[in-house]
Formats: sequence, C-alpha cells, structure tokens
Amino acid sequence: MGQKTHPIGFRLGVIKDWPSKWYAPKKDYAKLLHEDLKIKDYIKKRYKVAGVSKVEVERIVDKVRIKIHTARPAIVIGRKGQEVERLKRTIEKMLPGKEVTISVVEVRVPELDAQLVAEDIAAQIERRVSHRRAMKRAIDNALKAGAKGVKVQVKGRIGGAELARKEWFLVGRMPLQTIRADIDYGFATAYTKYGILSVKVWIYKGDVLKGGKEEILKKIEEEIMQAAKEEG
Repeated sequence: MGQKTHPIGFRLGVIKDWPSKWYAPKKDYAKLLHEDLKIKDYIKKRYKVAGVSKVEVERIVDKVRIKIHTARPAIVIGRKGQEVERLKRTIEKMLPGKEVTISVVEVRVPELDAQLVAEDIAAQIERRVSHRRAMKRAIDNALKAGAKGVKVQVKGRIGGAELARKEWFLVGRMPLQTIRADIDYGFATAYTKYGILSVKVWIYKGDVLKGGKEEILKKIEEEIMQAAKEEG
C-alpha cells in the first residue's frame, strides 16, 4: 500500500510555516482551534470571488492578527478600506473581548498558487467544462509562470460515470520526498449533478536552500580560504 503524507505538513518548520501561530494550555486549545477554523471558513465563503488562497491567524494574549492572502486584494479591502473595516467588526463580534487586526497580502502569481489553481479547476468542472481541458490548461499556465513541475488529479464520478475513478497528469519533476523541495499543495471540491469530485494540485517551484545558494557558496569559499591560510 502507498504511504502518503501531506506535502506542506511534511515540510513544516523546515521550509514551510504554520498557518496558525499561537500557544494555548490544554483546556483552551480546542476552543481556539475551532475559532480559527470558523474565521477561515467565514472569510473563504465571504470572499469566494476574491480568490482567497489562505488565511493566517496569529494570537498574542488578547490580540488576534489575521493575514489574508488573495489574488484580488481590492475586493477584500473595498473602497477606501470600508470592506476590510466591516470584516474586522464582524470578526470582533465572533471573538468578544479581543482586538482584531487584519492585513491583506496580494498573491502576485495566482498560476503558481496550488489552492487557487485547484479551486479554478473545480469551478470549471462545475460549469461542465471538460475536466481534461481544465487540467491541461492549468498545467500549461503554471509552467509558463515558472513552475518546474505540476501534478493535477481529479477523483470521483468523472463525466457521470457509474464507477468512481481518478485521472491525473504530471508534467516536469515532483520530488515529494525531498524536504528542501518547495512544493505547494491545494485541494478543492467540485459539486456536480452526479456527485462530488475532488481536485488535488501539486506545484513544484524549485529547491529552497537555507540562507540562499549564494550565501552557502560564499561560506564554502571562506572556509576553503581559511583552511589554505592555516596550512600555509
């Protein structure tokens, strides 16, 4: 049997960061976790057309900082920041007694964001676009944007077939067991008249070397020079 692991969870603390940053005693942990899930779910549903990739939550005592990554920041911010202020007031009602700060971050290249790509494919399938066409178009766009490898999978009653199956395409490299490989992962659900289809997307953007490749090479050169001086 295949042993699968989440591509982002596998790299947490090495090249990926946590989407929620806070500490809580055991008795409060479940409550705060459900608060985070409720906030993220609400923002995703409220700004469905804004292309929200992810929502990060950071808690410091009674302060809650929310960072929204979106492909269309203007929709979330609104005219003169009115929309983001309305969102802030709504979330403060959900979290009584806590000070809420919201910041909006633009996703500059949506074609390289696996979550946005997966949601786009799911939306096309719901509009009865051919799943193969949607998958191949997403792969082409990601490769043009600079991806080194893309894998897309659709699973379920594809095309209304009686038996569920899965179809996938892989173009380029996808080193899933290499921890330094920067692999973005996204999952979305397409609701069709025949049932639910799952869409998974993996995008490989290259390797991440701690400190940067140039710094590592410079450090190696300095060590070689130091060793040469000591020998001389």
